Amino acid sequence: MPDYDHLQDGGQHVYRSGGANYSESSIGFITPQARNKKRTSNWIKFGIPALLLVLIAGGVVGAIIATHKKKSSSSAASSGTGSGSGSGNLDTNGIFATATNSEFMMPVYPSTTNTALFTTPTFASNAASAWPSDSFAPASPNVLSVRSDRPRLIAPAYKWAALPSLIPNDPYLSCKSWNHSIFMNASQYYDLPPVLYHMDGDSGILDNAREVKMRIKAFAYVYRMTNDTMWVDRAWAEIKNAAGNGSTSFGPDEDKWNSAHFLDTAEFSAAFGIAYDWLYDIWSAEQKSQIITTLIQYGLGPGIQAYTNTSVFTGWWRTNTTGNWNCVCNGGLTMASLAILNDDTSGTASQLLGLTVDNAKANCAQAVSDDGTWAETANYWYFGTTGHAEMASSLMTATGSHYGLLDTNVNFPKTGDFHMYITGPTSLFNYGDHGPNKFSTTANSMIFYAEQYQRPDYALFQRDQRDAAEPWSMFWYDPSIQGAFWNGKALDNFFDNGLDQWASMRSSWTDSDALYVAMKAGKNQGHQTHNDLDVGDFVLDALGTRWAGELGSADYLSPDYFSNDTQTSNRWTYYRKMTEGQNTILIGQTNQNVAAAPTVKHDSSGTSQGSSTVLDVPSDSTAFWTTDMSSAYFSASSVKRGVRLLNGRKQVLIQDEITATAPVMWRMHTNATITVGSSGTSASLALDGQTMQVSMLNPPSGAAFSSLDAKRFDSDPVPPEPDQDNPGVQVLTIALPQIQGEFTLQVLFNPQWNDGTNFVTPPSVALDSWTLRSHDSS
Repeated sequence: MPDYDHLQDGGQHVYRSGGANYSESSIGFITPQARNKKRTSNWIKFGIPALLLVLIAGGVVGAIIATHKKKSSSSAASSGTGSGSGSGNLDTNGIFATATNSEFMMPVYPSTTNTALFTTPTFASNAASAWPSDSFAPASPNVLSVRSDRPRLIAPAYKWAALPSLIPNDPYLSCKSWNHSIFMNASQYYDLPPVLYHMDGDSGILDNAREVKMRIKAFAYVYRMTNDTMWVDRAWAEIKNAAGNGSTSFGPDEDKWNSAHFLDTAEFSAAFGIAYDWLYDIWSAEQKSQIITTLIQYGLGPGIQAYTNTSVFTGWWRTNTTGNWNCVCNGGLTMASLAILNDDTSGTASQLLGLTVDNAKANCAQAVSDDGTWAETANYWYFGTTGHAEMASSLMTATGSHYGLLDTNVNFPKTGDFHMYITGPTSLFNYGDHGPNKFSTTANSMIFYAEQYQRPDYALFQRDQRDAAEPWSMFWYDPSIQGAFWNGKALDNFFDNGLDQWASMRSSWTDSDALYVAMKAGKNQGHQTHNDLDVGDFVLDALGTRWAGELGSADYLSPDYFSNDTQTSNRWTYYRKMTEGQNTILIGQTNQNVAAAPTVKHDSSGTSQGSSTVLDVPSDSTAFWTTDMSSAYFSASSVKRGVRLLNGRKQVLIQDEITATAPVMWRMHTNATITVGSSGTSASLALDGQTMQVSMLNPPSGAAFSSLDAKRFDSDPVPPEPDQDNPGVQVLTIALPQIQGEFTLQVLFNPQWNDGTNFVTPPSVALDSWTLRSHDSS
């Protein structure tokens, strides 16, 4: 390996931006970096408080299914634009306040009926507010022909030159928002020791790789904004350390970047590529040589082996892998190869560029279904789209083309809608596995896709999210964008691809207290072994709280956790993955059939939100979704489930029609305190100072609510490793042990709104006869 020189620590933490000098002590918000890196967590509360870096760097580690009631961040300066329940304020920069105690720190929108305040999403034609044109525009782009100036990855020199004039005039790019947060995060990282090597079992050193990448991006950004070489020195310390030339050991000499888990290798490659390219003008010839040597030895060389040596298992992700692995692996190799192209005398970079682009088009780009859904899970969308966007953007800035990566799948532009509709008022419909810590992974692909697909609503949605403040957003964001994402946005959307099949329905895009329900069907196989056995699963938000939610990932290091998705897989013996651990019907106390192929039907009144953040929902506004999920069960000839919104989207009805030959149990996981009524046919849920009334309509004889701990039955098959506990989680159940044959179960959810809502009791209508008007009051 190259002999990296000794580095002295940098100096005082003073930086310059926008013509002003700042120090750490003069900035009020410094984001903490400390984070448990293990991919598992004991479940504590569905609304674990989060801070900015948790979203940028930490991601979702365990099970989060409901949130504390939202409130606006105390750090936001209000302008008094709204008041009342669920209201938020614009701060003096025009940026929305943030809920500080929900999993995803959702924006809190101002409560206003001023229809002129928020306009239709668009890109303005005002050239003064937009990026200048790039002079690099080859007539015949070639992946092996790169621009002559640096940087060439994502942030070319002309954009760096334009930033100083754009930052003071844009509230998002500004020294009080994204730019500020990047500087403060860099200051936080500066004082930490270089990332320590930690082999996390079969999951490798992915956390290490992504944390190094996150730091390199921040250090390089701040250097280029200040010309202060202390940031270059600090970046070099990370480079030295990850190459094995730091003060502590960093993995085995023969394979420091753990090519056996190639995600690690790819993310380290991306980090080194960014460092080489963004700091190219300041590196010495010796430093450049050392970076290239390390990249080829531990990153690009193993990449060639993954592509050309069929006996090497590390390249499994190249073939028929429509998911995050292909995007991240190809993306990292491509970025690093573009960075060192023409300086690499070995030919490794050029050889890889002849392989990665076509492979990503055939695999990564196909990970989005024809309805926009990401084939793995809602959380793995973050990893996959980040890799895809980084790769496409780097190819475009370095060579002048994305070579079809953005348009070979004509449905890829829809994936921004997938992300928006799967995001509820409190958090995601986060079914299946949540993934490892996110670190440098964000949803900022939305900002990139906004411009590439001319979907300004994508960037308008993402720019107020708390993971937006990182270097990519500074260069992907079009400052000419105007309007509000919700203006003209339909409240409902249905995703019908047979692999996933899910519905998203809500009462508002901008009210933190809005009602939101999402339900899924889809297949139990074909999700890169990240799914649960969960046909019929649902989540429910109302009153700023998640009432029904997801357990999320189990322990990624558990034996056989990712073994396979066959019926007898040990994966399905873990509580959080088995049918028992989902919000659906359990029959015969057995898992669902992995070969399930449900069908769905749905309709919506088509209600859209206008420019106002206060939506007066019409009384006849409704939506419903039904699924025949009979194929998911072994001891039933017919199982159908439906969900619909009632009473101007104030109530939710979930209806099941079942013909079974084994005992049936209705299950819903919640953080709420459950109080069952004396009759057994109603229950009161209390959470975060709010109340939800749940009742059965026309219940079958003997049906009664009860509550259970969120753990497996004693008679269940024993998993290879004990389950994690789920403290604070209860299961609201309806057990029907004596009822077999044909019956209907109707469960009505009435959030206790503080607006004097008059609740309705809907008529009993068979699922096959549901229509938009089938449940209107007589």
